[in-house]
Amino acid sequence: METTTVRTKVKDLLKKQPGQEVLAKGWVRTKRGNKEVAFIALNDGSTINNIQIVVDKTKVEDSLLSKITTGACIGVCGTLVESLGSGQAVEIQASEIVVYGECDPMRYPLQKKDTSFEYLRTVAHMRMRTNTFGAVLRIRNQMAYAIHEYFHSKGFVYLNTPLITESDCEGAGQMFQVTTLDLNNVPKNKKGAVDYSKDFFAKQTSLTVSGQLEGELGATALGEIYTFGPTFRAENSNTPRHLAEFWMIEPEMAFYDIKDNMDLAEDFIKHLVKYALNNCYDDIKFLNDRYDSELISRLEGVADTEFVRLPYTEGIKILEEAIKNGTQFEYPVSWGVDLQSEHERYLVEKHFNKPVILTDYPKDIKAFYMKQNEDGKTVRAMDVLFPKIGEIIGGSEREASLQKLEARVDELKMSRNNLEWYIDTRRFGSCPHSGFGLGFERLLLFVTGMTNIRDVIPFPRTPKNAEY
Repeated sequence: METTTVRTKVKDLLKKQPGQEVLAKGWVRTKRGNKEVAFIALNDGSTINNIQIVVDKTKVEDSLLSKITTGACIGVCGTLVESLGSGQAVEIQASEIVVYGECDPMRYPLQKKDTSFEYLRTVAHMRMRTNTFGAVLRIRNQMAYAIHEYFHSKGFVYLNTPLITESDCEGAGQMFQVTTLDLNNVPKNKKGAVDYSKDFFAKQTSLTVSGQLEGELGATALGEIYTFGPTFRAENSNTPRHLAEFWMIEPEMAFYDIKDNMDLAEDFIKHLVKYALNNCYDDIKFLNDRYDSELISRLEGVADTEFVRLPYTEGIKILEEAIKNGTQFEYPVSWGVDLQSEHERYLVEKHFNKPVILTDYPKDIKAFYMKQNEDGKTVRAMDVLFPKIGEIIGGSEREASLQKLEARVDELKMSRNNLEWYIDTRRFGSCPHSGFGLGFERLLLFVTGMTNIRDVIPFPRTPKNAEY
């Protein structure tokens, strides 16, 4: 295509005034028409909206038109004119078309008819070309930018914590091991155990489940930091809310108590929801109209409401009262249980009808590093619960006392071999500090209205599935 015209993205073409010579490039969504005219819907991924290409068939060879099928990649030169049809203000009157890549309509996996999300997961290498996944991934991009923008504006330092580690932050042991040992000939020591001294790092290492512990080191040196990176959990779970590889945002702040932590979490997530409404509205409206008619109102509701702050003990009383009044839960409710998603959603969607920050959990169901309350039974934990999602943020004030932290580690019979560096932060200049983690994909589930976490990440990693 010989032209001095510079390519313009579709999202910008749709805002231009008629009368200009333009060049558009993209992929064909549909082609229709009659004997005289063909109408091509062209999309380049920059927006949910297509631009219509009008082709005078008397000026284009049939052999060229036959190559323009759904999925084909083309370039179009022409004049931007006022559209006579509904749905768009302008369209392109084509003067020249080039086919960059043909697409066999019989083999193309994205047919015009509706296809299920289950099917699209089997062709994840192509599903990004659909309207739905284009919208989701553009929103994902905007949310990632908004996260960095938010923390940068508040003076936080972006800290890169290790992906390969020997520490199990969560203590659940569900970690993916990293090794260069020959698995067909694993070296053993005198006791018959794996001899990790022969491994690359000379010790047992795994993919990280969280950057929190290293993040605390950053907070006690730099004041306020955040991490934003991939995390990995070898949890054999196939629920719509779990992935083996996902992204986490984890701020850690020196001199923040639990109230400061809750204030930051609420402000942060409200900022992200407002940012999505202001910067991703076309994509959100598409998802609202196509899949979830309450999506926009739910987002606006979260952005404009004050979150409820509720002690765990009070939450249990509310749930027990609900059971007395006829509400049925799949999982039992009693003081000391770890609440399930159905319990969290009842509090948010049925009882309060707004987001809830649940605080002061029993220490026996929370991690060793959380600050203990004076009652000796609970810790200064906080979980932010959202409609349709349940827990979206988990955090706490961290235990600043060396004696209490060591006692808790011993009480849980945790190995201290790879924790001494962490405990050093309590030995040398300990300070009050807090932090939380936001699962990026959980956030995206809420912002997009999608119902399965596999559909808000480009290439999902789940048990027995690591395609691409």
